[in-house]
Amino acid sequence: MELPVQKLKDAAVLPTRAHPGDAGLDLYSTEEAHIGPGERWSVGTGIALEIPEGYAGLVVPRSGLAREHGITLVNGPGLIDSGYRGEVRVLLLNTDPAETVRIEAGARIAQLVLTPVTLAEPVEAGALSESSRGDGGFGSTGR
Repeated sequence: MELPVQKLKDAAVLPTRAHPGDAGLDLYSTEEAHIGPGERWSVGTGIALEIPEGYAGLVVPRSGLAREHGITLVNGPGLIDSGYRGEVRVLLLNTDPAETVRIEAGARIAQLVLTPVTLAEPVEAGALSESSRGDGGFGSTGR
C-alpha cells in the first residue's frame, strides 16, 4: 500500500521506518519547541497525508522520548481520519517535573501507525445481550 504524503514546508521530512517491518513510521518536527515541566506544545510536521479510505492514522509516542525526557502525547493516540488533508501536528506533553525539553527542527517526535477501521452504524437498543463480564470495568478483574 502506498501512503501519499505532501510536503507543506521545504524542511519537511517524509515519514520513515527505522527498520523494515516496523509498524510505526517516524514523524519529524519542522519547528523548534521548548516544553517546560508539565507544559504541552503543538509541533508541526510540515506534511499532509492522504490516508486511504477504510483506514485511520494513529499518532503514538516515541518510546525513546518518553524514556529519556518524559515526553508523551496529550491526546495519545492522536487520530487522523482518512478525509483530513491538513498539516499533521503532534501535541507533545512534558511529564518531567523539573526539566525543560528542547525539540529541534528535524527531530523524530512521534510515530504514525495506519490501521483498518470498521465504520459501524450506531443503532439504539432497548437492551444488550448478556456477557460473562457484564458491566465490570476499571479494575474489576483485580490487580
